[in-house]
Amino acid sequence: MPIFPRPIPVLTALTLAACALGGCSSVNQKLSAGMADTIPAWAGGLPADAPPRAGTPEYDKFMQERERKRLMPAAERGDDAKPAAPAQNATH
Repeated sequence: MPIFPRPIPVLTALTLAACALGGCSSVNQKLSAGMADTIPAWAGGLPADAPPRAGTPEYDKFMQERERKRLMPAAERGDDAKPAAPAQNATH
């Protein structure tokens, strides 16, 4: 049976590696929310017309404006109430 000469340094190294790996998950969770907004749309990021993220002041303003437009009659809404494009007849 082989005798392992230094179990404490090996266990310490494994413990530090496990803590470092566990720390990566919490850092990535916090960074991913901010980094997702900086990715351009052509690379798979948010499109320019995407609504703001929930929980921000911009989101509250967006939702108030959306509710205001919802309560308006359709004729007064402006550009948002465009008629649907005429359907093109498909050739089968």
